[in-house]
Amino acid sequence: MYSFKFAPVFANFGRLLEGAAVTLELSCGAMLLGLVISIVCAAARTSRIVPLQWIVSVYVEVIRNTPFLVQIFFIYFGLPAVGISFNPNPAALVALTINVGAYGTEIIRAGIESIHWGQVEAGIALGLKRLQIFRYIILKPALRTVYPALTSQFIFLMLTSSVVSVISATDLAAAGNDVNSETFASFETYIVVTAMYLVMSTILSGIFAAIQRVAFRYPMAR
Repeated sequence: MYSFKFAPVFANFGRLLEGAAVTLELSCGAMLLGLVISIVCAAARTSRIVPLQWIVSVYVEVIRNTPFLVQIFFIYFGLPAVGISFNPNPAALVALTINVGAYGTEIIRAGIESIHWGQVEAGIALGLKRLQIFRYIILKPALRTVYPALTSQFIFLMLTSSVVSVISATDLAAAGNDVNSETFASFETYIVVTAMYLVMSTILSGIFAAIQRVAFRYPMAR
């Protein structure tokens, strides 16, 4: 008969909460920065400037076809060899941002390519500037179309962030490992950590759903 030992885990619950806070900070920061990268790269990849298309294509293919663990090792252990070094948490943020930026680029590119050219021609006919056409006629409808896929990728990013514990980033997974090594309550520790990741995913899903209702609601018919 197994005797559950949750007491020592909950005695260290504050450390787990601190790790969860770091996980959310890294994830939300990477989501915002990655979204900017995704929009810029998607615009470049759908432009008529061939060199930009090639540069973005190489970036996307390299990131999408290599393991995230290798990417974060390259940033944290490889770049110092050429004089570029990061502390664990900034390295984790850079790696997460670069990773989600590549996946987000393809998602947003698909949304941009779904916009009918006739809508762009209508914007030109109305005398809108290029930036206005991209912002109102292309980008917003494209984001509305791909929003569910994009937010799912962001949730996956938050879960993937647990990998950054391998470079001593102080996220929830690392805090769980520390608590486990001190309490030897492996089952109980990782049950609590799993529940915390589930709660964070649920909260983010709710926030994304609220943003969708506010930012992408259609005008009411009169």
